[in-house]
Amino acid sequence: MVETGGGGPQDGTAEVLDRPLPDGVRRRVVQIVSAGFGQLTVSELPAQLRQYARFAPNRRAKFAGNAMAAALETDPLFRQRIGEKLREAQPELAGALDSGSPPPAADPLDVAAAAYVLRPPGWVKLVAAAGEEAQRADAERADEEMRAEVERLRAELARAREHTKSETERLRGELETARKEAESLQRKLRSALSDVKRGEAALRKLQGEMEAVRAEGQAQVSAAESETRRLKARLGETEAALEAARRAAREGRSVEDMRVRLLLDTVLDAAQGLRRELALPPVSVRPAETVDAVEPGRMTPKDIAARALSENDPAILDQLLALPQAHLVVDGYNVTKTGYPQMPLEKQRLRLLGQLAQLAAQTGAEVTCVFDGAELAAPVLLAPPRGVRVLFSKPGVTADELIRQLVRAEPPGRPVIVVSTDREVADGVARAGARPVASAVLLKRLS
Repeated sequence: MVETGGGGPQDGTAEVLDRPLPDGVRRRVVQIVSAGFGQLTVSELPAQLRQYARFAPNRRAKFAGNAMAAALETDPLFRQRIGEKLREAQPELAGALDSGSPPPAADPLDVAAAAYVLRPPGWVKLVAAAGEEAQRADAERADEEMRAEVERLRAELARAREHTKSETERLRGELETARKEAESLQRKLRSALSDVKRGEAALRKLQGEMEAVRAEGQAQVSAAESETRRLKARLGETEAALEAARRAAREGRSVEDMRVRLLLDTVLDAAQGLRRELALPPVSVRPAETVDAVEPGRMTPKDIAARALSENDPAILDQLLALPQAHLVVDGYNVTKTGYPQMPLEKQRLRLLGQLAQLAAQTGAEVTCVFDGAELAAPVLLAPPRGVRVLFSKPGVTADELIRQLVRAEPPGRPVIVVSTDREVADGVARAGARPVASAVLLKRLS
């Protein structure tokens, strides 16, 4: 076995290739490395090639060709191991290279690739000779292809000349026929032109008569269209006025009916709630027993404990929502920016609506949550939770104004609770008959 790791003058490791490795030699070198690659253990492979250890030889040569060529050039130990596998696989070629006399019948590319791996003395000359041989073979092959292409083009040129000659003869015959047809057509054209002139004269006469009839008809049509437009305009105005009157009557009646019915339901629910709350027994009191006096052993009003609730007590909200047909209107961003202003607006809305849905389920009250539409950068894709009505103010309308519109839309006498810390909103809804509650009270109740 010839050592390939030394650097003395007796072997070829000190020789340096002064030109790029020819493509044909490089492909054969990659095939040699890929064949010997699978016979090495993972620990014997360079670190950059271990990831290709389980690849099939063809895939290894395809995907790891550059890495294997680089490792063979820079890692002498890896090159020595591949050389040993090559000696085992092709002992005759390896021996011939070591003796300095490669087999004359061997492929120059195989000889150069084996010499590049084994690095015997004079391997650079073998690689260079293989490259020159490959270039010479490519040149000869290109020359043969060029000669074949020239012969093919000559044959095509001869066929084209023959085709052109026959085509020229055919076109001359067709041209002569076309000339005769043209002369015949010219005679017919002169006859047709005279007929056309006579027809044009008759046509001009008819056109004059038609213009007179058309002018008279257009005058009549114009008068009729003017009258039709006038009648259609009057009819459209009448229909628009009629539809407006019907719509106004229909909308006015539906709104008033809704307000009256809602107020009636509120009064009935209040009466039923009062009846259930009082739970009055059958009348057993006599008029004389209604006279106010202090009886022996009876408690005086001073002994009754105060039951009023603070304005900041969340229990007051439960008492208000327990009223019949109660409607809770929430100023959304006023509440969220009071309770959790550090959160993004989307998460503020989701958190508040989730809590309001629980409150609506617990109390049975009607709940409406209003958000300011000016805060929106894009349309909100939001599915309102069960029991909660979600409204955004229109462009140019604030959430405060939308809340006032909701309060004014309710009939007098219905309990409406508005949650907002805004003093202007609270005063406005109070004057409209609603009960204002601070945002902090709702947040305490929700928590």
